[in-house]
Amino acid sequence: MSVPGPASGSAAGPPLDRRLARLVEELEEAGLGLDPLSRTDTLAVAEIDYALRPKVHERRVPSYGAIIEPAGDPASWSVATALDIERRPVTDRSVGSSRAYADGVSSWLIRRTHGDDEWAIFDRPAGSERDLVVLAEAMQGMVVQRHPSGIVRVVNAGGVFRWDGRRWQHQPLVSAWIDMVGVCEVYGHRDVLETLLEFAVHDLGARGIGATLVYHPDTSLEASFDRRLPTPPPLHVMHPADLAPLRHVLGQVDGAALFDDDGTLEQIGVRLVPSASAEAEVEGFRGTRHTSARRYSFDDPTATVVVVSEDGPVTVLRAGKILGASAPE
Repeated sequence: MSVPGPASGSAAGPPLDRRLARLVEELEEAGLGLDPLSRTDTLAVAEIDYALRPKVHERRVPSYGAIIEPAGDPASWSVATALDIERRPVTDRSVGSSRAYADGVSSWLIRRTHGDDEWAIFDRPAGSERDLVVLAEAMQGMVVQRHPSGIVRVVNAGGVFRWDGRRWQHQPLVSAWIDMVGVCEVYGHRDVLETLLEFAVHDLGARGIGATLVYHPDTSLEASFDRRLPTPPPLHVMHPADLAPLRHVLGQVDGAALFDDDGTLEQIGVRLVPSASAEAEVEGFRGTRHTSARRYSFDDPTATVVVVSEDGPVTVLRAGKILGASAPE
């Protein structure tokens, strides 16, 4: 999907050199179309290129973050992102020196084609993939980040484009495929399920954390649950500050995590035990994690089960059926 170009009548950007032209071709193959005649897109290409090849100092490769031509009302940014955002003008500095202050986590460089660049300083770190999706939606611009881990991400209305050092991967936004999972039939709340899916895709899948998340489980089905760990703190998927500890613990335990109607964590590390009927009537799917989740969903048809593969894709199951996935299985 192409990012918005300049208004009608705007001057074309300068021609791209061969390296940048190859970058444009690679991004287009991944699904991100950029117009080399658009000043906005030319600016975006320059920032993506810098994120891929930042200036190295004493063998240290810095992280980086830029927001390209945000069209959203700055007065709405803080409310939409749940961040306190301080904007500071960039004056008397080259682009190169300005980039050195933008870490892509708590500080960002806002780039504009007319040259009035700014820094955006956040009151807390906001550098996870899910944070980038929220920033892109709230600010209505393209977000470019080189994460401290070395992963480069580009986020716009078309989704998340990740460079893992070898190739670009495209992850569509949850909003682009959530209707396929039958959210209108969900028991619970659509906004909670959508947030849980965003967490699964952009916090867990993006980091290679495999997990099983059960939304709205029928806890009266005692035979379906083998609870092996103490009751966890009531972390809430609708509270941004709770997502980091939730992500951290899910990366350390096996078993399913159970969430109530409001999105509050109830149990963790639960082994899902299928009934004899589920084992007889529901075929296996992929590996052990997916099979147990699918059979549990057969036994508890009002629950929505979200399975995150260690290699990234997220699958949604209900009533023993596969409703949808964030990437083709």
